[in-house]
Amino acid sequence: MSGPAGENRHAEIHRQLAAALAELVPDDPSIPPHPYLRRHLAQHAAQGCVLDDTHVPPALLPWESSSGLGRLLAGEGDRPVQQQWLQTWATLEPYARDLSPLSRLTSLHLAHHAAMSRHTSSPRPGAPDAPFDRSPVTPLWSDCASPDNVWALNDADVVSLTSTVPRPRAPHQALLVTGDDHGVVRVLRRDGSASAPPIPLHEGAVAHLLTLPEGIVATGSTDGAVAMLDATRGRPIRPVVRRTGAWVTALTLHRPRDDRPPVLLAAWSDGHLAAYDTTTLKQARVPLPSISPAPSLLRGTTGPDGSALLLVAQHDTVTGFDGRTTRILSRHPAPVRTLVAPTEPGLYAVGDADGTLSVHGVDAASRTRSTRATTSGAVTSLAVVTVEGRETLASGGADGTVRLWRAEDLEPVGASLQAHSEAVTALTALPERSGTRLITAGSDHTIRNWPLAGAEFRHGRTGWRRVTASALSSGPAHLLAVTEGTTTLVRSIGTGEKRSVIDDEPVTALAWAGPHHRPVLAAALSDNSIALHTPGPGDGTPPPRLRGHFSPALALLALPGDGSGLLASGSADGTVRLWDLDRHRAVAVFDDHRFSVRCLAATRTDDGVLLASGGSDGNLRVWDVTALAQRGPTIRCGQNIVNDVAFVRPRGGAGLRLVTAGQNGTLRLWDPDAPSGHLAAFDPGDGELHAVTAFRTHGRRVVLAAAGATGIHLWDAAAERLLLQIVTGRPVSTLRTAPRPEGEPSTVLLATGEAGTMIFRVHHDRLRPDRPWPDGPPPT
Repeated sequence: MSGPAGENRHAEIHRQLAAALAELVPDDPSIPPHPYLRRHLAQHAAQGCVLDDTHVPPALLPWESSSGLGRLLAGEGDRPVQQQWLQTWATLEPYARDLSPLSRLTSLHLAHHAAMSRHTSSPRPGAPDAPFDRSPVTPLWSDCASPDNVWALNDADVVSLTSTVPRPRAPHQALLVTGDDHGVVRVLRRDGSASAPPIPLHEGAVAHLLTLPEGIVATGSTDGAVAMLDATRGRPIRPVVRRTGAWVTALTLHRPRDDRPPVLLAAWSDGHLAAYDTTTLKQARVPLPSISPAPSLLRGTTGPDGSALLLVAQHDTVTGFDGRTTRILSRHPAPVRTLVAPTEPGLYAVGDADGTLSVHGVDAASRTRSTRATTSGAVTSLAVVTVEGRETLASGGADGTVRLWRAEDLEPVGASLQAHSEAVTALTALPERSGTRLITAGSDHTIRNWPLAGAEFRHGRTGWRRVTASALSSGPAHLLAVTEGTTTLVRSIGTGEKRSVIDDEPVTALAWAGPHHRPVLAAALSDNSIALHTPGPGDGTPPPRLRGHFSPALALLALPGDGSGLLASGSADGTVRLWDLDRHRAVAVFDDHRFSVRCLAATRTDDGVLLASGGSDGNLRVWDVTALAQRGPTIRCGQNIVNDVAFVRPRGGAGLRLVTAGQNGTLRLWDPDAPSGHLAAFDPGDGELHAVTAFRTHGRRVVLAAAGATGIHLWDAAAERLLLQIVTGRPVSTLRTAPRPEGEPSTVLLATGEAGTMIFRVHHDRLRPDRPWPDGPPPT
């Protein structure tokens, strides 16, 4: 049966199937559902127009293995209202494809809580969301922004993007091609899944991708090579053209005469230009300009009269070559970083290194328009996209933002978008039946997907105030101090009350101190001082300040002890200082570190208090607070920068241990009395490790928690095995445990990153080693 009646009947069958199958999903998300449910339930719900949280129950999602949920949600048509769990999982799933079900359900639980609680008027205690009451982690509070529209992840920086439609009349079959700085090219489908295995095409970064007809893509690399790729089949198709001693700086199509097909132009860093036949990659004889021996950008376009024109950008100058002569078209206040030409003849757009976007005409009489396109840094990428049938410029910046502009007058189209946490490295448009999607890549190793709806990005924030410091007081009435942008707030986790303690001043570190049981918030300020704030109504008196550092403090720590009034600080000036909070003065200065001190940790022993410090010199030092001197030799960690350190007390009282989180992505365990080599090492494969903390379970097992680029990794230090991985989607810069009563079978963990803060309880009896899938890994 065909027609509307047949289509309705077809949808009704799938609705009935989805409803029946949903009842077969186990209530306990730790129980694997039937493989058919895992692979096909979401598809039945989508075809029945009931793709919602009822027909695809949350308990199924950690096991969902069709890898098509993102594609299904991105499909055409109206969406059901109740898709909170589905949307959360579609955002999270690209990060969790290789994790165990235990880690996946834990990550989903936390991410859903963060997504929902961020939009409430006040924080709320996190009662477990059924059916996740057996999760190893219970959320307590969150204001963390979940990752936006993650299309795919990459283990290296994606530095080039393009899209290709093998058949012009089938935009739904469009493919996305990415090139990274390891020389690997990937071909992705519309849902972010791989269309072919990764292709190691170059020995350098794939800096340029250019779409040619019939699904063919030209690639240019820093290894000096130009190659051709059949994106439809996912394989190279032509021999490589290589120029030794130089790198490819640009690729473009250029039609020198109307009676000839366009040729592929390539530019190298030594100023060499060459033209090639797009089919054979043999050199073509066409007129080319003579340019200086320096990197250049190229763009083929047409003049106002329709004649061919080649744009060449070198340094801060753009020139035009008409086949005979070269003339200067525009000069810019900073080096040109990116160059595009709209289809309207005689126009071109330039993004430069100081963040200025400008539109120019090739005629001398044309008026130039320019605007500031970034809040800081360069315009790193430009593309021409179509919004509601109108050509629009899309710009990406070093500040991670993406903006849309009208090409003719540079008026902004909608609000700016905080697309990435780091610089935008590339962007392209992906066509589809219902409109256009803007695909962006960033230095945060993510590729993101932004549907364009009219003058707005359909999803995503215009920005967030980045978190630069946080601290959690001891319980049971936890106080959370957080610096967001230039405002420092103190929140009561129990009541949701909050108040501002510092306004319009950057803070680089926070710590709660408690001399004589009076809670004091220490805040490291940009003027190198440390301000001491007492919670509660103030009398208008400025808080006392500790002065002595020559650069801002990057780490603050209250030293343990009943009624201890000592605060430790580590600064970018390379010193560690101890402060008497009662007398507001320094009692010791340790200046043995060569560069910035980035982290501190302390513990009590039978002989007093020990303080550990690590930093940019890659060294770890332990200080005896009583003797005011270094204890033992310096530990050379071999992890580049030491980002964080924590003390560990192994089971059985085998002496103190130290664990360091390194810039090289490793976690290392040390004996401070025998520092000749680390005792154990853990590499979670999650990029640079920014933070580490340790806690002991009620079974006396030592658990190390380390934070990387995309998640938190819990590791059994004695057994050297992974216990749990928690996806955050963004880097976590601070991990801290809150003191707990003796015998309490759980630990409260604070995790803070630039996108916000999470507080959650780790249940000791639910932690178990990460196990493989019972019937093999899910298909991807």
